[in-house]
Amino acid sequence: MEQNNSKSYGTALYTIITVFFFWGFLAASNGIFIPFCKAHFSLTQFESQLIDFTFYGGYFIGSLGLYFASQITKVDILNKLGYKNGIIYGLVLSAIGALLMVPAVNSGSFGLILGAFFVIALGFSLQQTAANPFVIALGTPETGANRLNLAGGVNNFGTLLGPVIVSIVLFGSASKLIPAADVKITSVNNLYFILAGLYIAVAIFFWVSNLPKVTSDEKIEASHKTNLPLFVIFIAFCLVLAAGPLSDFTHVAKSYYVYASLAIILVTLIVSLSASSKSNEGWGAMHYPQLIYGMIAIFTYVGVEVTIQSNMGALLKTPEFGGYSAGEIAPYISLYWGSLMIGRWTGAIAVFNVSKAIKNLLTIVVPLFAFGIVLLVNYMSGKDVSNLYIYVICVAVLIVGFYVGQQKPVRTLTIFGMLGVLAMVVGLLTTGRVGLFAFISGGLCCSIMWPSIFALAIAGLGKYTSQGAAFLIMMILGGSIIPPVQGILADTSGIHLSYVVPVIGFAYLAFFAWKAGFELKKQGIDVDNMEASGGH
Repeated sequence: MEQNNSKSYGTALYTIITVFFFWGFLAASNGIFIPFCKAHFSLTQFESQLIDFTFYGGYFIGSLGLYFASQITKVDILNKLGYKNGIIYGLVLSAIGALLMVPAVNSGSFGLILGAFFVIALGFSLQQTAANPFVIALGTPETGANRLNLAGGVNNFGTLLGPVIVSIVLFGSASKLIPAADVKITSVNNLYFILAGLYIAVAIFFWVSNLPKVTSDEKIEASHKTNLPLFVIFIAFCLVLAAGPLSDFTHVAKSYYVYASLAIILVTLIVSLSASSKSNEGWGAMHYPQLIYGMIAIFTYVGVEVTIQSNMGALLKTPEFGGYSAGEIAPYISLYWGSLMIGRWTGAIAVFNVSKAIKNLLTIVVPLFAFGIVLLVNYMSGKDVSNLYIYVICVAVLIVGFYVGQQKPVRTLTIFGMLGVLAMVVGLLTTGRVGLFAFISGGLCCSIMWPSIFALAIAGLGKYTSQGAAFLIMMILGGSIIPPVQGILADTSGIHLSYVVPVIGFAYLAFFAWKAGFELKKQGIDVDNMEASGGH
């Protein structure tokens, strides 16, 4: 990338990372919006999870479209467009989606709401594809991870505030909560008018800002054999969307179509792994086993991260887990996303050049401080946070995990994958606050996984590193597929039992840590001296 290392681009950096806040704000708000839609439109749990399917599917379709367009034209479309313009166009697209949400909600059509969500997510996909390399280019490559961590911290703050603010807009203050079914449509309209206005305002701010021109001189690698697997994955994605109509036409339960979609994606990647191992010609980054195992890991990780909280609203409504109304769940959704913030802020300590003693001290202080912020934000919104204090025990387990992991990807991912399995099993075997906090602590386990998976998956890819990273970003698709899978299971076997889905997910992530380390060692890469940095 072309970048001017002699200048300080502090103002430009702070301008760009504002979009990171919006991504986190809206993604975390889905945990509040999903129970509202379920009650307002009388949806099944599977149907309510189509919000996440559409939202994260927009990320997948956007990145897949850019990839195929660049492959066909042999021109990096985004590079030609310019990263600054990419962010501006992405913000405008998200603003259009937010405005479309108003007539969609007023029409009473859940399908139109999903369409509006899809447009917002397409805009986010364009923003994210442009903003990440832009942030890295604003200074020296050596400090790129620091800037991404700062941007990630802003994103995490958005995930913390999103559920709290959206809950107040929809359901009112803690002192005067209204049921989800009684929420006025004008409240929803106001929410999306405000978001559209903010997107447009930030787009104008970007347009008039004197940001440096950032370009990439990387060549587009021709990898024609990857096109078929990616197309099959796209068809599998569409299968979930068509599950309802197909079920009506064929009289086959839609659960079979949802499970088939997941199976097709996983089988396609495994078959690609087998085929690419026999001949590397035309496979590009997919020739490397750590990359394909990593694609499955990113798919699983994002799916687990999203599905735990997206189904939590339904879980919290059951008598065994408190019998809360939709307007009362915000502190728990906020605590879940706050857990990811706690872990990521702790993980960011490693990128700063301080003594080992200071790092050890900060590894204790930072997560406790971050937990305090989570409590403060909920307290200031008028919520009673006294019943959240006991969660500090889970934070303490996180701290121990960081000390044992020592920022090494294999060790860290193994530890937090196993802790995730343990937490979900405890949640399955118990109820009440113990079970609830066990499920919420899945956020602590997920918090450090993205950088560890990414580091292991792209290690040793050489000239295919950029392409491999693009494939990994596409696997955010997991956030689109896995929540509906759990939703279907919840409709057939109960919401509590459906949390066996993240158990399986965490188990695979622990397996990936071992498998990726094994594959990299065969390639002569010293995994014991690799470090994980960054976050998502």
